[in-house]
Amino acid sequence: MAANISKKRKFVADGVFYAELNELFSRELAEDGYAGVEVRVTAQRTEIIIKATRTQDVLGEKGQRIRELTSVVQKRFNFPDGAVDLFAERVANRGLCSQTQTESLKYKLLGGLAVRRACYGVLRFVMESGAKGAEVTVSGKLRGQRAKSQKFADGYMIKTGHAYDEYVDTAVRHVMMRQGILGVKVSIMLPHDPKGVIGPKSLLSDVITILEPKDDDSNPTY
Repeated sequence: MAANISKKRKFVADGVFYAELNELFSRELAEDGYAGVEVRVTAQRTEIIIKATRTQDVLGEKGQRIRELTSVVQKRFNFPDGAVDLFAERVANRGLCSQTQTESLKYKLLGGLAVRRACYGVLRFVMESGAKGAEVTVSGKLRGQRAKSQKFADGYMIKTGHAYDEYVDTAVRHVMMRQGILGVKVSIMLPHDPKGVIGPKSLLSDVITILEPKDDDSNPTY
């Protein structure tokens, strides 16, 4: 990107770059369990980490597919040779990744599975993977000509506040059905993880830890 631009323009340019990358990969790698992208900028090069459930399919035979994607990104954003690197990273727990589950639901619906059955299947898988709660919403022409919305929920789900930003992972996909487009939204409430691997490190604000009083003999009470 250009070197001396204002901070405001830099933030916008970075956001547009991320959005375009995300759009490219979500279309190209939809069937390979694409679950998001992370951009790390260093002094020498820009590293783009693609998160997916099937990393071997993302890499391709002898790394051919990832080289093709690198070439596309390099040409589109005018990176010099060797200034951009693409890596594939496996998702730690696909049951706690909303993007993966939304894609899964999308292909179930395209395969002709009933909406209710497909949604309950996703809900059960998410809850068995250790999530605190999950919610699946499908809207559009489910049956008949009248569009409506169906919501399926399980477990505990928060809706507002800073904790929502930290704990709830949400993804949306559009399913091109014969009768029209269906909107699919999956929200997963992640569990608390002190290591920060499968969930946020910080506790929910309403969780109170009561500590045991210390046995202090240095100040005896009379």
